[in-house]
Amino acid sequence: MSLSIVILAAGQGKRMNSKLPKVLQPLAGVPLLGHVLTTTKHLSAQHVHVVYGHGGEQVRAVINDPSVNWVLQAQQLGTGHALAQAMPHIADDQTVLVLYGDVPLTRAQTLQPLLDAVAQGSVGLLSVKLADPTGYGRIVRDNAGRVVRIVEHKDANTKERGIDEANTGLLAAKASHLKQWLAQLKNDNAQGEYYLTDIVTMAVRDGVNVEAVLAPSEAEVLGVNDKIQLAEVESHLRSWRAKDLMQQGATLADPARIDIRGEVTVGKDVFIDVNVVFVGRVHLADGVRIGPNCYLKDTQIGEGTELFSNCVTDQVVIGPQCHIGPFARLRPEAKLADHVHIGNFVEVKKSQIGSGSKANHLTYIGDAVVGSGVNIGAGTITVNYDGANKWQTVIEDNVFVGSGSMLIAPVTIGAGANTGAGSTITKDAPAGKLTLARSKQVTIEGWKRPTKKS
Repeated sequence: MSLSIVILAAGQGKRMNSKLPKVLQPLAGVPLLGHVLTTTKHLSAQHVHVVYGHGGEQVRAVINDPSVNWVLQAQQLGTGHALAQAMPHIADDQTVLVLYGDVPLTRAQTLQPLLDAVAQGSVGLLSVKLADPTGYGRIVRDNAGRVVRIVEHKDANTKERGIDEANTGLLAAKASHLKQWLAQLKNDNAQGEYYLTDIVTMAVRDGVNVEAVLAPSEAEVLGVNDKIQLAEVESHLRSWRAKDLMQQGATLADPARIDIRGEVTVGKDVFIDVNVVFVGRVHLADGVRIGPNCYLKDTQIGEGTELFSNCVTDQVVIGPQCHIGPFARLRPEAKLADHVHIGNFVEVKKSQIGSGSKANHLTYIGDAVVGSGVNIGAGTITVNYDGANKWQTVIEDNVFVGSGSMLIAPVTIGAGANTGAGSTITKDAPAGKLTLARSKQVTIEGWKRPTKKS
């Protein structure tokens, strides 16, 4: 079966009260439309068409997906009109699946029965049972339970408004049928629009069965029209992802207080405290513990490592049995071996730190290669920037760097060397030696502290 997916994404989203087009509103760090496009990749579609309108150039620039065929809907005249804009790009023998750019949580396994229905000669329609279907089109069935039509809420009578099975707008049909039915649409309704749902009546008239498939949950078919609905959808997605982590083997201190904006995988016996944010691809090996209020982006953490509270990691690799934080920041290209200690208010950037090395307090390590068994004293800075270029500091194995040392790169501290506290090291320090670089201490006689002017 050759599949074309059409995503209707032309709506302006006035109720968002935002300069950002509706389909670009962020959900777990990804635009709403991005979530829908991800779903299409699980359905093996041969072609994906996105019908765009308001803010279209901005949408295309942000999504920037070369596999998408962009179709302009210059005037927004309803869902039927929107789909009609895409149909000239679709061959008659293809199956067409219609999705919406502001309905981000529908899963591929929920949509597959619609495609199966088309394979059996039917139109596949996704419906949902709602406790309060106000605003939704209703699925009208005959006495035998067969779908006969869909009536929009504004056009429904009192009896029809009492129906709790609602239309989601998501459907699948043969392209040849859709082209025939779309050409016959009329806009004689309360909104003056061409409703895609009217093709259901046409299908029944033409003897084509309409198979309404119930969505497994209301959450999967929620549309997003304002910031309140966006927050509701975010809450559902957060809950699903938290459950997935727990099924993988993680213990969450509070599943309601975790934010996953990417792909997170975990080993066994991982513990994640409250208010942790994951972004991008994150992997936590067996026994990792993440303290409260941490932010992890594109990070790999080895077995048994612990991040204490309020740490930030971004594009880093942390080895096993490390202790990080609290209040530590690991910036891009930081790579830590096993049993490394990075303490409070320590920042590491584009540096490798060897096995068993420690920087426990108030230190900046940038553009450095640090060997194993190194102790870096409080207040140490690798001075890597000369105002124009970055330079590397090399600290070899078993070095002891005294507190308050300034290591002016490029510089090498030889294996087993010590630097005296408060030293400014501008030349290579030889291995196994104590190197000091301090000015002479002087006391100024007769000096008086300045006083404020009255």
